[in-house]
Amino acid sequence: MKKLFLIKNPELFQGEKYIKTNKNYFEGWYFKNTSKKNGISFIPGINIDEQSEKAFIQVITSDASYFVNYNIDDFKTSYTPFYIKIGNNFFSKDGIHVDIKDNSQNLTVAGNIKYSNSQNIGTNFLNPNIMGPFSYIPFMECNHAILNMRNRADGEININNNKIMFDDDIGYIEKDWGCSFPKSYVWCQGNNFQNSKASFMLSIADIPFKVFHFKGIICDLIIDNKEFKFTTYNNAKLIKYDVDNSYLNITLKKGNYDLNISSKYNAGLKLFAPVKGKMEKDIFESISASINVTLKKDNIVVFSDISKNCGLEIIHE
Repeated sequence: MKKLFLIKNPELFQGEKYIKTNKNYFEGWYFKNTSKKNGISFIPGINIDEQSEKAFIQVITSDASYFVNYNIDDFKTSYTPFYIKIGNNFFSKDGIHVDIKDNSQNLTVAGNIKYSNSQNIGTNFLNPNIMGPFSYIPFMECNHAILNMRNRADGEININNNKIMFDDDIGYIEKDWGCSFPKSYVWCQGNNFQNSKASFMLSIADIPFKVFHFKGIICDLIIDNKEFKFTTYNNAKLIKYDVDNSYLNITLKKGNYDLNISSKYNAGLKLFAPVKGKMEKDIFESISASINVTLKKDNIVVFSDISKNCGLEIIHE
């Protein structure tokens, strides 16, 4: 498949050339589903290193997380229409079907969620996704894409005989691929704002780039279909970066706009992230965090709200 076509369609499987090569590689899709009371996220993916090739699904709820291994032959994907299939589990931009049984973890997950009314970020040829022109650089250790900032989620997931219901609730889809996650980063994402229909995502990461490192910024805030991007490539500046294991307070500036993000970090649940293709880096994520987002124009508040049931990771090297 032509490289430019894959860049313009980042939801598609990018790693076909790595299968059966034993080169260090990972690719994972992130499907987050939240209601006002609850949430569950699924991360289907593959990882390849010198010793093995595996498929996996990670599951995270507000109080538990699981990592389920599959044989690489259980991983199937389609370009048109796009979908991922791992074992009996099916993931697409239209919805998910899960059927997971892992006796070693006493884990049973089954159910379906249908997605509709999707809201995507603005893109063009120069900026085919949230990484902008960096999407075209072939040697990035980790690539990131937002596949869906917000969609309607309807359905039911039964996990260990506990039902999580979604009725006109909210889904979010993103993905990562490359060889390794950043050594340090913050990531947060929220759609469950109290007083507005807004969607928000932020990542600030230590990015290795040839012989130097820099803090890469990707941030998108959509308020009533109006989009505000704060990114390294559109000259957004990092004004404040006050981050610890238990909280963050970050301010970004672009032109006459200032964006402040603050949160107190709830204890996260363990997930696994790639280092040179191996899923061996422990990271901790909460999907029940609260995040306060305030946008000012010329020092006048134009948006301020709190999102519940947010995804939040704070990773220090």
